[in-house]
Parts: sequence; C-alpha cells; structure tokens
Amino acid sequence: MNKPRSRASRRDFMRLALAAGSAAALPWLPAAQAQTVAAGKGTQLILLGTKGGPTPSALRAAPANVLLVDGQPYVVDCGNGVALQLTKAGVRLPQIRDIFLTHQHSDHNADLGNLVFLAWATGLATPVHLYGPPGMRQMMDDFVHMNAIDIATRMQEEGRPPLRPLINTHEFDGPRVVMENDQVKVTAALVDHYTLKPAFAYRFDTRDRSVVFSGDTAYNENLIQLAKGADVLVHEVMYLPALEKLMKTVDNAPTLLDHLVKSHTSTAQVGKVAARAGVKTLVLSHFVPGGDPAISDDMWSAEARRQFSGEIIVGKDLMVI
Repeated sequence: MNKPRSRASRRDFMRLALAAGSAAALPWLPAAQAQTVAAGKGTQLILLGTKGGPTPSALRAAPANVLLVDGQPYVVDCGNGVALQLTKAGVRLPQIRDIFLTHQHSDHNADLGNLVFLAWATGLATPVHLYGPPGMRQMMDDFVHMNAIDIATRMQEEGRPPLRPLINTHEFDGPRVVMENDQVKVTAALVDHYTLKPAFAYRFDTRDRSVVFSGDTAYNENLIQLAKGADVLVHEVMYLPALEKLMKTVDNAPTLLDHLVKSHTSTAQVGKVAARAGVKTLVLSHFVPGGDPAISDDMWSAEARRQFSGEIIVGKDLMVI
C-alpha cells in the first residue's frame, strides 16, 4: 500500500533537486556567466577542462568542452570528471543528447561511459548519440556490463528505464559530415596524433557561430582547411621550454618526450595554424604541460601572438566564450 506513495515521493524529490540545479542556483559561477548559461539563446562555448594528459591536477580539469546551441548541449570529449564540470557549468545532465569523441586516449574518453550513466541516474530517459572513432560501441557494452548490478538495482528501486537501449554509437574512421540537424552541422577532419589513429578535429556550424575543436594533433593541414574562416578555434597547445622541467619528474622521459613532440602543437605553431586558417578568435586549451603553475598566461600566448594578430584567449576551466 505504501510503495506507490514512496516512489512518487522519490520522483518529487528528484524534480526538486533538478530544479535546484539550475544556473541561478550555482554559486561557483559568476552572476553574469550564470545568467548567460541560463538564457539558452545562440551559441555558447564552455571550456569544461583545459589540462592535457590523464594525470590529475589541482590547476585544471581533464579535457572536455560543451557547446550550447539555443540551450542544447553538444559535448566534445569526456575526460575524468566531465559530469561534475557540466554540473558546475549549469548544464543539466538529463539534457545530454550528443557526445563527440576526438580520439581514444584516456584523458579524452575516461568518463564517456560515466557521463551517460550519471545522466541516466539523474533522470535521462531519452536517447544519447555518441560520435567518434571505432571502439566506442565495445566500450559502452563493457561499461554497461561492468555496472550491471547497479543498473538493475536502479531500474527496480528507482523506476529507471533500461540504459543500454538509450545509447546509440556512430563510429567512423575518416573525414565526413558527422551529423546535421536544425541547430548545427558537425564536420570531422583527420588530424595527426602520431601513432594513435584515427584522431579527429570537429567543426560546428550553427546559425550564429562556427567553432572548431582541434582535438590532439601536431601541426596539420587538414585542421587548417577545416578551420577556414571559423569564428573560434579551440586548439591544444604545448609549451616547449617547460618540457625539460617535466622530463626530470618522470622515469620514462625519452619515450614520453618523443610522444609529446610528435603528437602536439607548439605555441608558435598554434599561432601559425590560426593565422593560415583566418579564424577570428584562437582559444588555447589542452595545455601541455598543464600542471605547472610557473607557466603564466603570457608565456602560453606570447609565441602565438607573433604569428596571429587576432584575439587570443588563454583558456580556463568553466570559461564561457
């Protein structure tokens, strides 16, 4: 006799909790930023995590971004903690519908399954579409299997729908138009991330803005062509003078240095990419090394400014652009 009332009470509680999660109730966001996120008009870019590499840092969160198009989130990459960063940014997890993965490195895919799972645990009941390189389908199958006990319990006790049927994967291994709807057209280009292939950059064209995400890449002509005339280019960046200091802290220094130099784009090269592409704004992100507080914003941007005369933004976690 009491079970229906108890279940209804839980639903009421969740509705109240979700309402409390609106942008207006987010004290960690500046008032103007919270108001912008809550407005839900036009295209807004939020840098969720700006550190390169999988090791945690107190300075920056793991790589992830979200593009809000008229309030609808499009997530690009899912580094560790992406669900928490989205919540801090004022994005309700059950809104998640489309997720794009640039490549299969752990700092970009570690929380792909967790993001979908936590959105589902928070009330998601509609399909989620995952776009990116091969391997995602197997990842999600394994993730659901790993969490089978918890999923079954929440379906029984909380009335959640089955999770796996909500997850749709769209894998590809070459350049293409990835998806298109009445809000956005998303185009992928192959970039050069050394031995990890395929790796993609994405261009999002909306009614009011064009935003390109480089993903992880060395200096690359495909990316320059993809970014031609874009309003915003979010590009990974590596500060070469700091690598010597970094190498002294690791025991696999020669191998790691080889990977970094051949997989990423230096501060000077980033400026050249932005200049050749003719973008309006260059946003530096995915900082390598990303955990060194001695590297100032000016140090990150100085070499790029010598190559690129447009606006340069040194990215910060939860920055709205």
